Amino acid sequence: MKIIVLLGDGMSDEPCAELDGKTPLQAAQTPNMDRMARAGQVGLAKTVPDGLPPGSDVANLSVFGYDPRSCYTGRSPLEAISMGVQLGPHDVAFRMNLVTLTPHNGKIYMEDFSAGHIGSEESHQLIATLQAELGDERFEFHPGVGYRHLLVWRNGKDAMTATPPHDISGKKVLEYLPRGDGADELINLMNSSQMVLHNHPVNKQRKERDELPATSIWLWGHGKSPVLQPYQEKFGLSGAVISAVDLMKGIGLCAGLEVINVPGATGYIDTNYSGKAEAALAALERLDFVYVHVEAPDEASHSGNLQHKIKAIEDFDRLVVGTVLAGAERFDDLRILCCPDHPTPVQKMTHTSDPVPFVIYRPGQEYGNGAAAYDELQAKATGLFLPEGHGLMDLLTRR
Repeated sequence: MKIIVLLGDGMSDEPCAELDGKTPLQAAQTPNMDRMARAGQVGLAKTVPDGLPPGSDVANLSVFGYDPRSCYTGRSPLEAISMGVQLGPHDVAFRMNLVTLTPHNGKIYMEDFSAGHIGSEESHQLIATLQAELGDERFEFHPGVGYRHLLVWRNGKDAMTATPPHDISGKKVLEYLPRGDGADELINLMNSSQMVLHNHPVNKQRKERDELPATSIWLWGHGKSPVLQPYQEKFGLSGAVISAVDLMKGIGLCAGLEVINVPGATGYIDTNYSGKAEAALAALERLDFVYVHVEAPDEASHSGNLQHKIKAIEDFDRLVVGTVLAGAERFDDLRILCCPDHPTPVQKMTHTSDPVPFVIYRPGQEYGNGAAAYDELQAKATGLFLPEGHGLMDLLTRR
């Protein structure tokens, strides 16, 4: 038995007036996912348990087959593991975005949660300066990928609340600053970062090119190091993760899976879609399980860009799903799961906790349950509903 998960992050959505009441999944041309839907099992799965935030961390843990209610400690500790940053039992990791804040009429607004999708080469220079100017034995600034970075608070506090910056695009930031025990120190770091970044050469060059500068850090997604049961023990499977995102790599490493890095994988709409699919097929020659994560639909939604989201879905279908289907004949017993982790409605520009459509397909077998295509409405119409998203792995591995 071979298993491959094809995950389009934030792919599901809500009806859009611009699409005559269709969702982006319904409007996009997705012949490969539609083909799987007609021949496979289609339904809805609740990947975000009640009471937990609808983040990619929680939702992907569910799709991996873990119950987030028993193992979730926060997003950033998983990213830290992927980056090779060791956390002690009392250390707290924070996701640290480089963002663009803009003043208007005496208020400060979140203009861009990604500082114009700043690249790693420039952002690493900014993080190095922040470490030199603000880092000490308590606070460590670690470079990640693009706008996504890491702050570690040694022997820190983790009882505060913090808001993801992609949830407050275009909003005043004052009411969304960290709150609770330890929040004052985080806010002080965020304010201090603005002074360090203000006249940085990288930002000067970005302004000269009419690109958004990284004006501040934004801290969120904090937690302490988690513990996951290894995949080999839990499911009897060897496996790998393919993603451009440190969060996903961190989940894989915690689960005892390999991390396969694909050249040109960016986490945005210019990512190397086909390279990920080809790497997954190659990995399945020697492993039992591969999890392919594509961030692009989610990023387009957070930017409120409907056309980019449709393009990301169509590219995912053509270059990822299509490539996998074309190579499926080399495996005798292949099971494919295709789904989002959570919805990211492009009009809301943030995640929701609604159930997501999924399709499980076994090439060469016809056992459809009534879906004519792959989308939210068709999935609901089948009547198949998983109230606990981690049950998807049970369906996949069932003989």
